[in-house]
Amino acid sequence: MAASAEGHYRMLIDGKFVAGDAGTRAVVNPSDGKPFVDVPEASADQAREAIAAARKAQKAWGLKAPLERAGIMKRIAGLVRRDARRLAEIIVREQGKPINEAVGEVGGTAEFFDYYAEFARRIQGEILPSDFAGEQVWIQRVPVGVVAAIIPWNYPSALVSRKVAPAMIAGDTIILKPHEDTPLSALEMARIFDEAGVPAGVVNVVTGRGETIGEVLCTEPGIDLITMTGSVPTGKRIMANASRNLTAVSLELGGKAPFIVMGDADIDLAVRSAATSRYMNCGQVCICNERTLVHRSIYDQFVERFVAFSKSLVVGDPMLATTDIGPKVSREELEKVEKILAEAVAGGAQLALAGGRPERAPIEGGYWLNPTVLTGVTRDMPIMTREIFGPVVPIMPFDDFEEAVSIANSSHYGLSAYLFTNDLSRVMNAVNEVSFGEIYVNRIGPEMLQGFHVGFRESGLGGDDGIHGLESYLRKKTVYVNYSGAATAALMPYGR
Repeated sequence: MAASAEGHYRMLIDGKFVAGDAGTRAVVNPSDGKPFVDVPEASADQAREAIAAARKAQKAWGLKAPLERAGIMKRIAGLVRRDARRLAEIIVREQGKPINEAVGEVGGTAEFFDYYAEFARRIQGEILPSDFAGEQVWIQRVPVGVVAAIIPWNYPSALVSRKVAPAMIAGDTIILKPHEDTPLSALEMARIFDEAGVPAGVVNVVTGRGETIGEVLCTEPGIDLITMTGSVPTGKRIMANASRNLTAVSLELGGKAPFIVMGDADIDLAVRSAATSRYMNCGQVCICNERTLVHRSIYDQFVERFVAFSKSLVVGDPMLATTDIGPKVSREELEKVEKILAEAVAGGAQLALAGGRPERAPIEGGYWLNPTVLTGVTRDMPIMTREIFGPVVPIMPFDDFEEAVSIANSSHYGLSAYLFTNDLSRVMNAVNEVSFGEIYVNRIGPEMLQGFHVGFRESGLGGDDGIHGLESYLRKKTVYVNYSGAATAALMPYGR
């Protein structure tokens, strides 16, 4: 069992559920601001134990037939679906997103394991011709080894499987560290890994502080790949730490997605899409619409409809299916968004929809914030350049496509961008000119399993999902096979 008789969760290290040597930490429900369960805090030595366990288990796991690994992964997916409602309610309690969104997240958690299990017969190598008769050159794709995965709080269940599933099918072992604020989903997945028959040490789930556990995972020499989703400052720190051992890194960091609406767009579709992209998960998504750019010819009409749509959304108890927007994940995150908003208004932005904290909170003590819409913004304002990560929407007019592209590209980030237009020529120009890793045309996210979730500039390096995401968890080994019987020295070219 993942939890003790006292109701305290346990970490999974080397196939055993263990308490934290550094004590416990309370998990707070963002709907009411109250702690409701304790989780273990690992010590640095326990993080090292997890690395050692993963290292010990990797050889045997990597030598298993891929179909055998896939069979375990399919069992994991089945168990996630069996427990879907309970897992979704845990997401709501620890993270605050509405139950309908949480149910969708749990569905994605299962789908990652099903999807990557399909690669059991699809991880291919290459055979190349040699310069010599009686010889072949093989390029094999082999496990990278031991993976350290660090995930944030906004998708505490799906991001577990986004990291663990490709590692498992590749033959890697993994140590996963969830965010301190939202560890329950990962610990629940640890219970499922155990029930599904994942061998000891193949998946380890360690909870604790980033400055303690994260630091160990990013500096110890026993790690072969660090994969992290999170903020730019944390990503830079991880990359600096990884350089000590030349450890490979894959970083998916922040975003400042432009949402471009041209004059020929379907306005109703664009309004609904822009609002959904901004407000889902209370705006706490790296691919969220962060900057709405609207052609001046339809700007006033768009703003009027967008404000009306925003007013219609229900901010309420996230356990209710009628709720559209739940609370922010924490008081710290709430106050961070409020500070950004206050600075924008002080800098000249105008409140088309005041938003702010509800006069009467849906649940007392929670971290509530109503949708807020800003106009009168300029491209250089901090609210147009810094990631907001909350239900606050700046809307800015532009005069032509070239100006929109210029505004969109003037960002340190480069993760996702959106374009709404019915002009195919303009679509193709955007594909060529908009410098972002993902471009959505006349639709919004989330991204698909078979795609490649990748960012440019400070949005990261490496990436997740699909065959290209899987490549991070594999490395190439070149093998020269000579079967001619001739002496090797006689075959060496170039006089060597």
